Amino acid sequence: METLKISLAAARVNAGMTQNQVAKVLKVSNKTILNWENGKTAVGYAQATMLSSLYGIPIDNIFLPNELTKI
Repeated sequence: METLKISLAAARVNAGMTQNQVAKVLKVSNKTILNWENGKTAVGYAQATMLSSLYGIPIDNIFLPNELTKI
């Protein structure tokens, strides 16, 4: 069975959070969140784990834009 993937931005919106709120929780800048969502910078494993917990979805369901470069 294929895992449903959603983007970081969609996961954040579904969790009812703003970029500013996520940035405060993760103690990073708003620009960092924007860059992650746009695929300009990679999300580290630790941050991806925190995002998964914060958004309430399994880490396997989060589509990271940088995954495209690994194919």
